Amino acid sequence: MSVPTFDVILVFLVLAFILISLYRELMGAAFTFFIAVMVLGIFKVLTPSEILAGFANEQIAVIIMLLLLGDTIRQTSVIEAIFEKAFPRSMKYKGFLARMMIWVGGFSAFLNNTPLVAVMMPYVHQWSGRHNISPSKLLIPLSYAAILGGCITLIGTSTNLIVNGMVVDQKIFPDMAALEMFDFFYVGFPMLVIGMLYLYFYSYRLLPERKSVMEEYSTSERKYLVEAEVRRNSHLVGKTLKETEIRDMEGLVLIEIIRNNRIFQLLSDNFRLQEGDLLRFAGENKNVVRLLSENCGLTLPTVGMMSKLKRTQVVEVVVSHNSTLITKTVKEVNFRGKYDAALLALHRNGERVVGKMDDVKLKAGDVLMLLVGEAFISRVESEQDFYLISKIREFNRTEKYKVYTLLGGTLLAILLSAVKLVPLFIGLFVVLIVVSALKIVSPKDMPRSIDYNLAVIIALSLALGTAMIKTGVADMVADLIISVFLPFGRVTLLFGIYLITTALAAYITNKAAVAIVFPISLTAAKTLGLDPEPFALVVSFAAAANFITPIGYQTNLMVYGPGNYNFRDFFKIGFPLTIIYMVVTITVLSLMYFT
Repeated sequence: MSVPTFDVILVFLVLAFILISLYRELMGAAFTFFIAVMVLGIFKVLTPSEILAGFANEQIAVIIMLLLLGDTIRQTSVIEAIFEKAFPRSMKYKGFLARMMIWVGGFSAFLNNTPLVAVMMPYVHQWSGRHNISPSKLLIPLSYAAILGGCITLIGTSTNLIVNGMVVDQKIFPDMAALEMFDFFYVGFPMLVIGMLYLYFYSYRLLPERKSVMEEYSTSERKYLVEAEVRRNSHLVGKTLKETEIRDMEGLVLIEIIRNNRIFQLLSDNFRLQEGDLLRFAGENKNVVRLLSENCGLTLPTVGMMSKLKRTQVVEVVVSHNSTLITKTVKEVNFRGKYDAALLALHRNGERVVGKMDDVKLKAGDVLMLLVGEAFISRVESEQDFYLISKIREFNRTEKYKVYTLLGGTLLAILLSAVKLVPLFIGLFVVLIVVSALKIVSPKDMPRSIDYNLAVIIALSLALGTAMIKTGVADMVADLIISVFLPFGRVTLLFGIYLITTALAAYITNKAAVAIVFPISLTAAKTLGLDPEPFALVVSFAAAANFITPIGYQTNLMVYGPGNYNFRDFFKIGFPLTIIYMVVTITVLSLMYFT
């Protein structure tokens, strides 16, 4: 047995450092990889050109462009509008769960799943509050549906694109073709169906019933007074309060109804609404914003034509003690003309506000919720009437033809890539040029959507793979895996690679797992003279389909806090799903490539 060289020992030490740093969260993933690769560069295991080669990889550019387009689509609020119409209030738990998974899983196949989960989370909380069901029964299925859907296509998750980048960059199989758009479909789609069926039948039983963090702290939020009018041709006209579920709106309490200057406070379930009724609610800031939705059947009288502006924000301000607004009524202030704003709601430190909002006289210390236009900041800079407390939400209303151009262009680029007419890089690049030309979003805002850490991790992962192959570390580990698993057959070898990858992905992130296992997996394929494609795909599925821990995938981490979950909750429902995914993956890949 030959003595390991210094380079081999160094690479093993670097791999150990990466594992320990990411598992113990000693520093960020990008910085961990940066230190690891720089050490290899200092000791001349890697040359500067080998370190920097990954930054020229086409897949990094594709990932960045997909993130930019995904965030642009999110800013147009088109996904949010679709979700608002897709989830009727009257649905039962199983119906809501099924529809949520179908929509999110379907979108995740072609859009970045992180913003999809972010957009969907408020609907989960809203529906849970109305139906007295804990959000913890729905948030993990939301994350898992996004993961399952993302594994269907090449662009569904950044993990698949990273693996494809490594396929293009590797030298183990010089003639190996890049992965195609739907190479993942044969495993991804059946598992989307199987995974959703598993979650549909077992989610409620396996998941805990806990109050969300949002519920636990909601009592500390300011209670606002807000007025909403039953608009003309509203679906609420002629219906009783019981039929409309207005009293079940999460975080909003109906206080009274004003009709023709008559106030109704003791409201029975049989009270029938009429056009022009003014409903007065008390609620927290984020719940008040929901009344701006076109689907609620109500309109905020103070908003008027501001609802048609392309770009607006909801902000909170407090009236200063030397404000010129003090003792003036809301109507006298003329928020629209003076500040490019509309008053949505008012909070007065628990004091009851009597009379219509227009007739309320403002006091120092009043907290106002305003819908503001683009001129708001410039108009209040020279004023000392109030101070900005926070920004609650931003609305971007984009012309329909621009939305159709954005969605149609993105889908066309994906389709042309799938049929091999136009490379995905070129197609997405053209769409981004059109998006910039149409000014769908500000060119200055677009760079904020770029995940620079992700780009650095991918590029340095490629360099780490080069070091493992160059020094023979990949061969050594591949030989060890082959000696352990191959005696039981080639299928068992795939199982072994899947187990190692999914374990690393669960505890040190999926990007790191791919960086470490990919060169080992392809080296094993070369040693045995086998087709490398299933060995690349098995690494991708094992890393991306990560259900066991909250830290293994970004959407798991997103729902971890709001769902008030612990690690055991993810393992309890995620471990069986991981085993099912592993069995299906190995079975499908074996039938496709080994028979």
